[in-house]
Amino acid sequence: MKLKIIKFQNIKSTNDEAIKLIRSDKFIQGLVSANFQTNGRGTMGKRWISNKGNIFISIFFKVNLIKIRIENYLIINAKIVKKILTEYTKKTIKIKKPNDLLINKKKICGILQEVIDHKKNKYLITGIGINTKTLPSNKDFKCTSLKIHSNKNINNKIIINKIKINYDKLIYDLNNHNSLYVKKKYN
Repeated sequence: MKLKIIKFQNIKSTNDEAIKLIRSDKFIQGLVSANFQTNGRGTMGKRWISNKGNIFISIFFKVNLIKIRIENYLIINAKIVKKILTEYTKKTIKIKKPNDLLINKKKICGILQEVIDHKKNKYLITGIGINTKTLPSNKDFKCTSLKIHSNKNINNKIIINKIKINYDKLIYDLNNHNSLYVKKKYN
């Protein structure tokens, strides 16, 4: 089953909306997308600054944390997004553990991962914020945008679709292969 894209113009947080959708029993998996977040969340209670024109999405699906541990998803999520962003720049994109992608030591992407329990199932929610077109001013760390480091047209819809396709493949692999296959393919 493929991820359904659920689009919003303005939203508090894509992760919060994913949690609501799971608890409403309307979706068991999906991709929440917003043009703007009023209260985007980062790790450790930090706020994700959501400039219009950038990507704000959350992917959610059921997981078996015995088959694949939560720490492995941190690596898988970062590698999926890095692979896609690498198509747009010749600059080296580095993974800063546990959840950031950097170009020249400046943040281009943040990934927030959380697990919730609902009706005896565990759901992984992966929030992804990518500075595709603009960079937020942040006193805690330096930021950059994909547009600054690319000579290609940056189309958020295409990038989101590529992320969706990669997560559709991941979910298929998780449901149809053993953990060794998944770890080898994605790590």
